[in-house]
Amino acid sequence: MKREIPGPGQESVWDYPRPPRLEPSSKEVQVILAGQLIARSSSAYRVLETSHPPSWYIPPSDVSMKFIAPVKKQSFCEWKGAANYVTVCAADAVAEEAAWVYQSPNARFAPIKGYFAFYPNLLECFVNGERVEAQPGGFYGGWITPDVVGPFKGVPGSFGW
Repeated sequence: MKREIPGPGQESVWDYPRPPRLEPSSKEVQVILAGQLIARSSSAYRVLETSHPPSWYIPPSDVSMKFIAPVKKQSFCEWKGAANYVTVCAADAVAEEAAWVYQSPNARFAPIKGYFAFYPNLLECFVNGERVEAQPGGFYGGWITPDVVGPFKGVPGSFGW
């Protein structure tokens, strides 16, 4: 693994802390499925963790809940706690388990209680009008933008990072 050197206006995921840091953002984020606006916010949080591009958490007040359907899947994060998943449905499109939410996060992450994090490999996700790339590996939900450099956890050979 060779660390990329950030250029002007960029940040390296290798400068992010472990345990992760929660950071509010006023950048506009959008999530779209089948041409339908699922979420739009300028009040999201980024979770910044070593080797990962940021995961973005959008307040439920900025999510069109008519497109959200809870499912039984859950996962556990050692930092945030138990996550519940949702499927996103719009028009004839269905994105299975396309987002997750912490209903009772650990105290350090209490500000994102009920906020939704969306997978950019299953939905169109944007930051300030620019479409993001999905973090490699399928499991992770990080959003890669031009202002973030890696290498990123999830690429082949990164399991032990």
